[in-house]
Amino acid sequence: MAQAADAARTVILTVDDDPGVSRAVARDLRRRYGESYRIVRAESGESALEALRELKLRGDLVAVILADYRMPQMNGIEFLEQALDVYPGARRVLLTAYADTNAAIDAINVVDLDHYLLKPWDPPEEKLYPVLDDLLEAWRGSDFRPVPATKVVGHRWSARSSDVREFLARNQVPYRWYSADEPEGQRLLAAAGLDAQRLPLVITPDGTPLVEPEAPELAARVGLATTPAADFYDLVVIGGGPAGLGSAVYGASEGLRTVLVERSATGGQAGQSSRIENYLGFPDGVSGGQLTDRARRQAAKFGAEILTAREVTGLEVNGSARVVRFSDGSAIAAHSVILATGVSYRQLNAPGTADLTGCGVFYGSALTEASSCQGHDVYIVGGANSAGQAAMYLARGAKSVTLLVRGQSLSASMSHYLIQQIEEAPNISVRCGTAVEAAHGSDHLEQLTLRDVASGRTELVDAQWMFVFIGAAPLTDWLDGAVLRDDHGFILAGPDLTPDGRPPAGWELDRPPYHLETNIPGVFVAGDARAESAKRVASAVGEGAMAVMLVHRYLEQS
Repeated sequence: MAQAADAARTVILTVDDDPGVSRAVARDLRRRYGESYRIVRAESGESALEALRELKLRGDLVAVILADYRMPQMNGIEFLEQALDVYPGARRVLLTAYADTNAAIDAINVVDLDHYLLKPWDPPEEKLYPVLDDLLEAWRGSDFRPVPATKVVGHRWSARSSDVREFLARNQVPYRWYSADEPEGQRLLAAAGLDAQRLPLVITPDGTPLVEPEAPELAARVGLATTPAADFYDLVVIGGGPAGLGSAVYGASEGLRTVLVERSATGGQAGQSSRIENYLGFPDGVSGGQLTDRARRQAAKFGAEILTAREVTGLEVNGSARVVRFSDGSAIAAHSVILATGVSYRQLNAPGTADLTGCGVFYGSALTEASSCQGHDVYIVGGANSAGQAAMYLARGAKSVTLLVRGQSLSASMSHYLIQQIEEAPNISVRCGTAVEAAHGSDHLEQLTLRDVASGRTELVDAQWMFVFIGAAPLTDWLDGAVLRDDHGFILAGPDLTPDGRPPAGWELDRPPYHLETNIPGVFVAGDARAESAKRVASAVGEGAMAVMLVHRYLEQS
């Protein structure tokens, strides 16, 4: 018999339309197996199928199904035939009277029956338990791997399915992917009463099906915090990249009531990096996901509150309070705010790319897609570190990786160590002075038109995968009219606000803005969103820590 720890959620299901027989079977099963297995009983084939579908959605395992042959509406063989679609790995037993043995033998061919038992089975020690012991042992030796709590069913070439997978992966939520075209994906869709027309389907740990969920609903259902615990804080950090996480760690560790608000997933662009090798203290390199996870856990350890999938749409001054407004109309307030909104990759302005985004065209590394690139030709657009890191990562499994760089060399924008690694990689090639003219494909990327920048000549190449890293645009449009920005949208702070020695318009304090302080006292900026910032992970973390030091100085003088 299995140990309880190995079968904590594993089910033995029995169905019989006679309530007395149903209770007797369940009683005998619980007496022998109740400590190690959950015994579920039903009194009709339909109710038993409904129970199986619910178990399927919750991710529970079913080891053995015992069904009575003579049941109205749906006999035992018909029931087992449908149960086979839901749990093909469960061992199947038919309970029959002596007169029905021929039907039971026929069922061996129809539903691949594992055993049939004659009623009555008394004493169970001789006629029931030995049979089930053998079946359970055989089941435990089969490939019945438990799946992670969250399941995603979707189409391979679906932008929305890709977005959901990326959201879960970047937020460190374990999940398992099922294609809607594969048998297990179809079984999950059937269990949820759905077809493949509306995808993705996300099945939460408690078995709740979510159809095409938006990020806030998905975040709340998989256990991510989305609602603030309070109305007022010492510090609100907007953005969960390296700068924001640095601010949250230092703010919370120094006793400030701190909340970090992230619209998608902590880590920002750095969190999508396959490998960061020039970050202090990691001589062997560290992935963006690992660094993000450590920083997030560190911030939480010190008491920082982290909200995910919350979009900030406004910043207001209300006396000494700084009010942060969300897209759903709600708001929180604080003594101080750190803007660490980072940047997003610019969109590739070429025909076809918009329609194929998520279907072969990706912005950022999209690490969830890396395994699917095995043995394929991959194109990467961009010449900065993020593009180089992605090239090195994808080259591990891809047939070839081609870097498309508009400039004449990599040296202007990529670190020297990465250039050396790329030059030494046998399956990475670099095409400088090359731009993407157009992307082609019906439901997914199939070809690219490449243009030589100097001559204008074009070339059509086969391509299923293109990852784009073409510069960054700040995520600051929502600050228009409140916080001063430069012509490109980057936030001005400190000395940049006083180039002529005079304070910015509306500044009422008798001191100039602190180094990272914006034109609103008590509102600071850190990381890539700041004008003239270094655009490096280490500098972003450093600015996050420095901003907290300046927050303390501001609070002491307020």
